[in-house]
Amino acid sequence: MQKQSIHKLSKVIVKNQKQANKVVIRFKHTDVANSNGNQQQQQPTIYVPNTFGVIGAGQMGTGIAIVAAMNAKIPNVKVMDAYKESIVKSKNFVNDLLTKYESKNKITKEEKQKILEERITYTNEISGLKECEFVVEAATENTELKLNIFKELSSIAKEDAILASNTSSISITKIAAATQRPNQVIGMHFMNPVPVMKLVEVIRGLQTDDLTLQKTLQLSEALGKTTTLSKDVPGFIANRILMPYINEAIQTLYEGISTKEDIDKTMLLGTNVPMGPLTLADFIGLDTCLSIMRVLYNEFSDSKYRPSPLLVKMVEAGWLGKKTGKGFYDYNK
Repeated sequence: MQKQSIHKLSKVIVKNQKQANKVVIRFKHTDVANSNGNQQQQQPTIYVPNTFGVIGAGQMGTGIAIVAAMNAKIPNVKVMDAYKESIVKSKNFVNDLLTKYESKNKITKEEKQKILEERITYTNEISGLKECEFVVEAATENTELKLNIFKELSSIAKEDAILASNTSSISITKIAAATQRPNQVIGMHFMNPVPVMKLVEVIRGLQTDDLTLQKTLQLSEALGKTTTLSKDVPGFIANRILMPYINEAIQTLYEGISTKEDIDKTMLLGTNVPMGPLTLADFIGLDTCLSIMRVLYNEFSDSKYRPSPLLVKMVEAGWLGKKTGKGFYDYNK
């Protein structure tokens, strides 16, 4: 971080000194003696909570928990999910991924065991997150669900806890209004798969205060992520661009302009993207794609955001992509 940013944050922290007993000071310079006995200044430290919560043990939530425990080395990462089967799947995924990392010498055996046995724990109740200093919600992309989660979370979380949403399209301002602490609510849109993708979109709601923003930016850095800032508008940056592109590819297939293979091949080889739009939709989840398109269409009332009928039908059929074994492509073979 540049010196100007450090100085700016220092001013914010000074401004909040009256809450010093509640606020973790993210930049703290300590004078220490070097080998010659002279005083030297340590580098500023980055804000990292001692207890970090994740709501949702699905693909996104599990990925967020992994980078929190592995990259930021947060000692207490609590993952909440109401469904026991989701927790079992999450535990298996964490174990498999860390085993893979160990085999490639990305982490040691000792680090792997510490993450599995000490850092990441699970709970079925939202009350299990009451001691968390920072919580990221990564539930299904459904407005009412998220509003209910944040309303309940706000009532049980620590007074100074920051509540973040991993929503990819829903208004942060609206989510914040459902809480008792709208100034401490912010958007953190991680990209899938979280352990691999380097970006986090940070979205500041109308009520989000400066300290919440700065803590979130610094925590993102500790998680090993690069951040971009977006206004609180439907779709933010990534999905405002990406989802209409995917939806148009689906519409191209629906209209019989070409086959799914040739649509993907055209974009893969013609624009040098890592995968075609229909393959990408399968990896994201067609239900997620549809939810985002509906948010864009409802919020903007613009026909260019109308979901393709084929996308709607595939979701109705339960063909959601890779996670269900079938989407535009068959993953059961």
